[in-house]
Amino acid sequence: MKISVNSNGNTTVYELNNSSASQELYAQLPLSIKVENYSNDEKIFYPPNKLTTSNTSLAKNAKAGTLAYYAPWGDVVMFYKDFGSASGLYELGKVLWGAEYIEDMSGTITIDKME
Repeated sequence: MKISVNSNGNTTVYELNNSSASQELYAQLPLSIKVENYSNDEKIFYPPNKLTTSNTSLAKNAKAGTLAYYAPWGDVVMFYKDFGSASGLYELGKVLWGAEYIEDMSGTITIDKME
């Protein structure tokens, strides 16, 4: 499963893993949704429906380009700097290309399924 995230005329592509949380996110696409800054290493958005984390691995060493789900808050996280791990952070996938655009994402982003 691959998804494209479009912001400010730039596209970032992620490959999702086969977890239940990734499959549920994929099923909610396409989305036009507000992206927010969080901390100094990530962008976040809140999918319409919370994701199930059963059969989903914890993100034990999130790096720049990791796509993750923070279950306590119900937000999807796009890291643009190395992060590490946190309780309740689950890995959804990794960036394939366009990682350099994550830090500058702003406003409303569009997220689409890719064939």
